[in-house]
Amino acid sequence: MNQPRQIVASALASVLALGLASAGAHAADNGKEKCYGIVKAGQNDCANLSGSHSCAGQSKTDMDANEWKYVAKGTCKGLNGMTAEEAKAKTKK
Repeated sequence: MNQPRQIVASALASVLALGLASAGAHAADNGKEKCYGIVKAGQNDCANLSGSHSCAGQSKTDMDANEWKYVAKGTCKGLNGMTAEEAKAKTKK
């Protein structure tokens, strides 16, 4: 009797996971941009530039140029943030 319940729960979990995954992809479409170097430890939005982690909330230090957070378009520079290209250049030094 638990098998139908498990199938429904698995299907629901899959739908929710797909919705959350696509929400991040659409953030740029909703007037947001990635801003690097402004993140407090543990408050990054997703994977970093160096590839040392691939999930949100895993940054280890404050204001690391590898880490990013979505901000409203046009506000990154005011927060002393960087674009991806600027962050890559800074981390190569």
